[in-house]
Amino acid sequence: MKALVTGAAGFIGSHLVEALIKRDYEVTCLVRKTSDLKWIEHLDIKYIFCDLADTGSYADKINDFDYVFHLAGLTKAISEKDFFSANAENTRRLLQVISDKNSGIQRFIFLSSLAAVGPSDNGTPVREDAQPNPVSFYGASKLAGERAVLEYKNRTPVTILRPPAVYGPRDTDFFVMFKIIKNGIFPCWGRCCYSLLYIEDLVNGIILSAEKKEAEGGTFFLSDDMIYTNEDIAGEIASALGKKTFKIRLPRSIMPLVALMSEKIAKKGIINTDRIKDFSYPNWTCDAGKAKKEFGFKSNITLREGIKWTADWYKIHRWL
Repeated sequence: MKALVTGAAGFIGSHLVEALIKRDYEVTCLVRKTSDLKWIEHLDIKYIFCDLADTGSYADKINDFDYVFHLAGLTKAISEKDFFSANAENTRRLLQVISDKNSGIQRFIFLSSLAAVGPSDNGTPVREDAQPNPVSFYGASKLAGERAVLEYKNRTPVTILRPPAVYGPRDTDFFVMFKIIKNGIFPCWGRCCYSLLYIEDLVNGIILSAEKKEAEGGTFFLSDDMIYTNEDIAGEIASALGKKTFKIRLPRSIMPLVALMSEKIAKKGIINTDRIKDFSYPNWTCDAGKAKKEFGFKSNITLREGIKWTADWYKIHRWL
């Protein structure tokens, strides 16, 4: 089977490429010429170097793939325009080319996010029938990407996946928390609840959803079906690192200031004036029951296992 992966150089994409190869897929990665390929350059894969915004650079090269896994997009940006261009407009461009050039495609997988729907407003994990209410430009742009995908639903077999926060080796977002806790600090702005998913479980879910006919045309949340407080997560990280932490309570009112300062230091960091809107809400939880029922998704990695393996990887690679 032939698979095309966008966003292959990133955290999730690189793990997906590895998993596809192990399953004997012939993998081609659609990447920018400026992409850092360090996680995948040793693999037996092909490349299409192009820009998704320039359809002419790839339109005649993607006509014979059985599966397209569209993971490319922006998770960090300051400009609303940049978010929508990358996460919605490029998705529509890619689908238009596939619709025109690849009539034999078996599935187009769009990796969206819980952020496209927004937080739970009552503490109950959100389900697929919830009215979307994204609270950040990032979330709104992923929702716009979903809607672009659904425009092609009758011409191309599609599946939309909405994971919550994902963690594991190579991740740079959760790494920030590992780094802070290594210094003995646990920043806290009140009790928060989260759904999570370890990278291996997410990748298995992505591939399963592509291969299962039951997932065609559907939109699904993926998670490990547990709800974790910020103290649960910090506690597991501290335990994996062998650290005791000192809790520093931060009022929510200063979070925009923290984000602004973070932007000055790292313009594309996860803490910025857009993504801090997500952190302002206490319940980011979702229900993966539909994915379990309709195409057999399941998670196997516990938070303790996943955090320990992630911490070990950071240590081995001298990130910590």
